[in-house]
Amino acid sequence: MSSIDQTDTIRKGLSTRESRLLSRLAGAGNQVISVDDIETTLDIPPNTAREIASRLTEKGWLDRLFPGTYLIIPLTAGEKGMYTTHEYLIAAHVATPMYIGYYSALSHHGLTEQVPRTVYVVTPARAQSREIHGVPYRVTTVTERKFFGFEPTSIEGTTVQVSDLEKTLVDCADHPEFCGGLRELATAMRTANQRGCAWDTVGEYLERLDNGAATKRIVYLADQLGINLPTREALVESFTSGYSLLDPTQPETGSNNSTYRLQINVEPATLEPAEA
Repeated sequence: MSSIDQTDTIRKGLSTRESRLLSRLAGAGNQVISVDDIETTLDIPPNTAREIASRLTEKGWLDRLFPGTYLIIPLTAGEKGMYTTHEYLIAAHVATPMYIGYYSALSHHGLTEQVPRTVYVVTPARAQSREIHGVPYRVTTVTERKFFGFEPTSIEGTTVQVSDLEKTLVDCADHPEFCGGLRELATAMRTANQRGCAWDTVGEYLERLDNGAATKRIVYLADQLGINLPTREALVESFTSGYSLLDPTQPETGSNNSTYRLQINVEPATLEPAEA
């Protein structure tokens, strides 16, 4: 959760127009708003909307997240404006379109015991990583071809897009560096398998992603973990000729494995669950 502590600011009264604005926006279920929302709601020019946003921030009714985007501080926060909201609601405004992915999605689906501090945002648009209220938001820009496999998820009554379970595994195989490395991916695949992961869908996603390294890592880990991949034969046939690092977060050591076209730089034993 992202916490806003404005203990040094006593909130000031609202004008009739300001009160109407916040009532309409909050009443529509908005927690995070833009200057455009203010402009549209009140039917006012952009400059006036920016002035109102600035004034409401000074009064303690809005909290500026980043340029043009604000968090509404509700009445329940009290006169000192202390309020907490979910990081995913803020992440949804860091980029458009977007989905929550990688380590964050692993955590969302309960595929890791780790609690990543960084929120991973995936988007085909240009957007920048930033830190908001002490929480790092890591933006990964992908091609339109890779921007699929996400589903609407309700967070505190607001819909946020999160990669589905199968796409989360595929994305993490594509970029293990964004999920804590190969051991985390192995743990996630083991847990997903116990929950009835649709491995045929994983195969379809890998084919659609068209990334040789991701496909090799999934096949390798499935074999190590005893997971039956319905499309294994087709996936093996799609292996690219070059050798990819099994775990790009680790040093380039180890030998090449011609079966998987991988440089095995992680000992298979280290992929086993940690002893309790």
